[in-house]
Amino acid sequence: MRKDYIHTKREWYSIDSADVIDTLESDITVGLLDDEANQRLTQFGENVLPEKKKVSKIIRFLKHFNDILIYVLFVAAIVTAFLGHYVDTIVILLVAVVNASIGYFQENKAEKALEDIKKMLSLKAQVVRDGVRTEIDASLLTIGDMVLLSPGDKVPADLRLVRADNLKIEESPLTGESVPSEKKVAALPVDTMLGDRINMAFSSTTVSAGTGMGVVIAIGKDTEIGKINEMISEVEEITTPLLRQTAKFGKTVSIVIVGIAFVIYLFGHFFRDYDSGELLMSVIGLAVAAIPEGLPAILSIILAIGVQNMARRNAIVRTLPSVETLGAVSVICSDKTGTLTKNEMTVKTVEICDGEFTVSGTGYAPTGDVLSNGVKVDFDSEPILEELISCFNICNEASLGKDEDEHWFVKGDPTEGALITLYQKADVDHSHVERKSTIPFDSEYKYMATLIEDTDHNIIYIKGAPDRLLDMAEKEKSKAGEQDFDRRYWESKITELAQKGQRIIGAAYKKVDKSIIDIDHEDIHDGIVFLGLAGIIDPPREEAIEAIRLCSEAGITVKMITGDHVDTAKTIGKEMGIGDGTKALQGKDLEKMSDAELEVAAQEYDIFARTSPEHKLKLVKALQARGTICAMTGDGVNDAPALKKADVGIAMGIKGTEVTKDASEMVLADDNFSTIVAAVEEGRRVYDNLKKTILFILPTNGAESFLIIASILFGTMMPLTPVQILWVNMVTSVTVSLALAFERIEPGAMKRPPRSPQTPLLSGYFIWRILFVSVLIGGGTLWMTINLLDKGVSEEIVRTITLQTIVIAQMFHLFNSRSIRGFAFNKDFFTNKAVFVVSGLLVILQLAITYLPFMNNVFGTYPLELNDWVYPFILGFAVFVIVEIEKAVMRKIDALKTK
Repeated sequence: MRKDYIHTKREWYSIDSADVIDTLESDITVGLLDDEANQRLTQFGENVLPEKKKVSKIIRFLKHFNDILIYVLFVAAIVTAFLGHYVDTIVILLVAVVNASIGYFQENKAEKALEDIKKMLSLKAQVVRDGVRTEIDASLLTIGDMVLLSPGDKVPADLRLVRADNLKIEESPLTGESVPSEKKVAALPVDTMLGDRINMAFSSTTVSAGTGMGVVIAIGKDTEIGKINEMISEVEEITTPLLRQTAKFGKTVSIVIVGIAFVIYLFGHFFRDYDSGELLMSVIGLAVAAIPEGLPAILSIILAIGVQNMARRNAIVRTLPSVETLGAVSVICSDKTGTLTKNEMTVKTVEICDGEFTVSGTGYAPTGDVLSNGVKVDFDSEPILEELISCFNICNEASLGKDEDEHWFVKGDPTEGALITLYQKADVDHSHVERKSTIPFDSEYKYMATLIEDTDHNIIYIKGAPDRLLDMAEKEKSKAGEQDFDRRYWESKITELAQKGQRIIGAAYKKVDKSIIDIDHEDIHDGIVFLGLAGIIDPPREEAIEAIRLCSEAGITVKMITGDHVDTAKTIGKEMGIGDGTKALQGKDLEKMSDAELEVAAQEYDIFARTSPEHKLKLVKALQARGTICAMTGDGVNDAPALKKADVGIAMGIKGTEVTKDASEMVLADDNFSTIVAAVEEGRRVYDNLKKTILFILPTNGAESFLIIASILFGTMMPLTPVQILWVNMVTSVTVSLALAFERIEPGAMKRPPRSPQTPLLSGYFIWRILFVSVLIGGGTLWMTINLLDKGVSEEIVRTITLQTIVIAQMFHLFNSRSIRGFAFNKDFFTNKAVFVVSGLLVILQLAITYLPFMNNVFGTYPLELNDWVYPFILGFAVFVIVEIEKAVMRKIDALKTK
């Protein structure tokens, strides 16, 4: 008969452990019989995650051609091929290939999150089979297997614990909890959230202390890590605002070009005496003129430059369009542990009977001091404080170390590591103290005790949960000596520290006779003297506090979404400038909400605590449903689905898991939240420069189109051939416009609110400016062309002067475009050297096309006399002056609007 253990949803944590074993037909001492295990392995499959179907490199490369502006390039290539200019066809196709190659190589580390999750799974597992403890491949685990856990083990599957001896498991990558979870075996309520399921051990988490045993209740894709794996697979890729805008822009350009070309063809056919073939070639020339062939390439180049700039600022961008998306972000959803905080427990407060002390420095690095009212403590006058700190060091199993990158880390329990750091910071005697006997920490007793030798007696030092030590204490130590224990005072201090989000550890001692050299729990029933408390917190990153302030100035809201406790989250949030310290929602609150209610809550609240991976993903979706451009930061596996769904997923580079990095668009090389602000600044700079580039490029197409339309309307010669039009388009796009990518950020860019995703790429003013400059250059060139023809200048020379006039006028217009509204001659005029370099390069190219014989043959140009160059430069200078006058008028209008 088929057993249906995993296909019926059960809340195993809410069932008594003995009943779980019975339901799964296993045995706590015998485990599964080998035959039964093999049968179940066949039935349920191996304990592995599903393989992700890989996309071939060729398909991934070809996907980079799936863009409307790339299609426009292909249309241009077809047109030139139709005209018989095969060299130009090859050049245009090369532009498309280069454009795709840039994107492909930037994203070559494409999604491999599922493979990295598989690497996190344990390779081996200690199990009981046929009553014998044995080691097997973790992939061979099956439902009902009894698994043994020891310190350092990776949990190989989801287990319902049946035994837990001081067992602590590090679950922060999965749940976001900043301290190891202390495990019990008793059944829990059905509505217990993931982070509070202390009778469960989850696949891929790590045993940090103690031992235990659990029965396998889920394997492979059915584990919590497997569910995250599935969520990552199911998350749909979203299009960035820039790609949506350029796609819309490309469609609009295509429709306008086809419409105008059709109307002009009809006009020329019915109202002008053009040969049909000649008219068709002219209309094709119009289409070529209107298509901004170089725009996709220059777009990718500008984004690639942005990627390089961000890399210098420790933000590694994995997908090109994400550079610009950062500039549109209006909400940053951040994990707390390891992102806003250091994920390094730190003692911040020390309490003794005679007063309170603070501790400077954060993390495990032993740099900082113990302070009283901001002044470093003289321990000669604070013997009780010295004894308290020494007690924390003596009753301790942790140690500190440095990795190869000189980062401090703790070996053992993070809380104990924080106490070791406190001891190292304190100016006390650091000589080694020999331990005579130790009672390890036990979750049943909630304390650890260590016996040491003193001069005329021995001392038992005790460290543990403050409520337990308060129950045990009979006296307290003050400068006046041992006195009656004031429980109410200490309870008020514990409440005060808890309200600050601090985790509290107490310390006490008992004097015993020299003859006692071994201790057990019976020795700690009476005579306990309370020493004091330590308040421990996972400290906020100092730089993150400033970064959140800058985000607020830039109109960006930061929301904390964490698996940690709600009180801790509210306290940390208030300290960092997130929320008001009182409003917060928990995961269980989100569970009860409809989609509409969740959308409202996602906007209203800034703190979300005790959340699961599903909650993080839901919150990101809820924000996006309201049109918000959302970034999500994180470092744990639990963050990966939300990172992938967000408009910009941001992973931590140092402490982030590989899964998180590969689900993200950007990785912070320094794990510094403030780097996000630098990235947002770069994103806004990139977007502004993209708009400046469009503002610069499109008048070239507009002027050429104006010339051709006017020529057909007036029945004159075509002022430029299609191949000459291609040259003008490409030389202005790929050379001159590239300089705008290096422009500095606009003043006040980080003081304005994020742009709406509905903001069109071309605003009303941009359309006016493009039309204005197009008519200015096109009209001026047409007037010059007619005058030259009237003077009897040959058509070849007129076309060459026309080509030079449009290009030179655009070179002058480049200096107008460096600032959309500002005066061209400002304090930053010489800061962008690229402008002057490309202007020089442009002059060389224009001299080449004019005077090199082979280029004369290819492009139909003709060597000019020196006086012929007067026309292009006069018109170029006139364009520069007139556009600057127009900008000055617009500045006046802006000033009047603000009054």
